[in-house]
Amino acid sequence: MPIFDYHCQACGTRFELLVRSGQSPLCPQCQSAELEKCVSRIAPAGKIEAIRMAHRRVAAAQGHFDHYSPSDKAKLLAGKKNI
Repeated sequence: MPIFDYHCQACGTRFELLVRSGQSPLCPQCQSAELEKCVSRIAPAGKIEAIRMAHRRVAAAQGHFDHYSPSDKAKLLAGKKNI
């Protein structure tokens, strides 16, 4: 189930939407089906890992479930400091 970027031809709204197979997306603003699928922008090389680690730190600080053991976390953080 990929996430796509869309531009509504009717009202001009740009939005992202999770699309299931066989589903016809509608504009969340005006409910129009006149949508143009857009090319999504990607994160610059080298930034994706930093963004992922930042989100992981925020989740850990908020007490969300984390599947890494303390020793695994130490290894991951040590590896990032050497880069």
